[in-house]
Amino acid sequence: MRRLILASSLLTLFAFITAFAKPLKPKKPKPTADENPLKFSGYLDTYYFTNFNGIQTNLGVSGFERVFDQKANNFQLGLVQFKTTYTKNKISAVMDLTFGNHGDLGNYGNKFSPLGANIGTTGLAIKQAFINYKFNDKISLTAGQYGTHVGMEVIDAPVNYNYSLSNLFANGPFYHTGVKLDLAASDKIAFMLGITNGLDSKDDNNKSKGFQGQITLKPTSKWTTYLNYFTSDEGSTSKDVYSWYDLVTTIQASEKVALGINATLGTNETGAWNGVAFYANAAVSAKTSLGLRVEQFNNPKGAISLKDKNGDGVSTTGITLTGNVNISENLKFKPEYRFDTYKSEKATFQLYDKAGNLSKDSQSTLGAALIFFF
Repeated sequence: MRRLILASSLLTLFAFITAFAKPLKPKKPKPTADENPLKFSGYLDTYYFTNFNGIQTNLGVSGFERVFDQKANNFQLGLVQFKTTYTKNKISAVMDLTFGNHGDLGNYGNKFSPLGANIGTTGLAIKQAFINYKFNDKISLTAGQYGTHVGMEVIDAPVNYNYSLSNLFANGPFYHTGVKLDLAASDKIAFMLGITNGLDSKDDNNKSKGFQGQITLKPTSKWTTYLNYFTSDEGSTSKDVYSWYDLVTTIQASEKVALGINATLGTNETGAWNGVAFYANAAVSAKTSLGLRVEQFNNPKGAISLKDKNGDGVSTTGITLTGNVNISENLKFKPEYRFDTYKSEKATFQLYDKAGNLSKDSQSTLGAALIFFF
């Protein structure tokens, strides 16, 4: 009987406490400090190449046999980059400044100052400077000066498989000044459309505007294809339309092997040019990989930069083998061997020998680059 009375009393007490007690609220997580919207990055590279033709340059009669690493048998500073990115909510801004030989060559279209052609300009230092606004997760708008979408390779030395850049890169657009709209239709397909001032310039030399477009296809997580297009009338007194039709496809063939192909067809009022490059990058160890590029580039009508001494067309075949050694998390060492052979439409020589005579149609270079990045 006492047990029943005790149990009844405990139940009554529990019911009373439950009826009048306040429910416990879940504890709120402590607020964390907002992530810093301002980020800094950059790199610098220095290199040395020996040209086995015994000369001090990797260039020939066109001046476009190598686009950036032009000096041979010289210790050279390639490029110094300081990149600032600010991202908060829907807005991001990029200020990407470069200095040095490769910076000047990459931004050649910005060489003239509004104060006059003979006045120095800070425009050469602007590799990229643009604002991006995200309307939502699928649509964004970019305005300013930004790198081109055409081609496999980029100016930034830490990113490419090889250190020296291809003829496809040298004879394509470098950057655009304008506005573009990106639309991600799904995880597997995206589109980009843009209007620009023209080819590699902050200013336009006529009233016509350039047009850029891209379709991105991602059939699988390891395979991506880009269909690129750019066209611009570059004529100041008469029409001279430059157009590029460009394909880039990359595939992660295995955990250690990545493959890529870049194929381009270009046209202007003079004629057409074309090229294809095959890329392979294989991890040898956790810190070392090898990058191979095999390229064929044809400019039969002399329509683009690679020409012979008479301005006639030139074709070239090149093989580049590059090591990529991660010395530390901020330092790369890239030894590289490159062989290029040239064939002129008129059977002229393209390269100089050590006596200064135009007597060579091929060249080999061997050297290395040291790249610091953060």
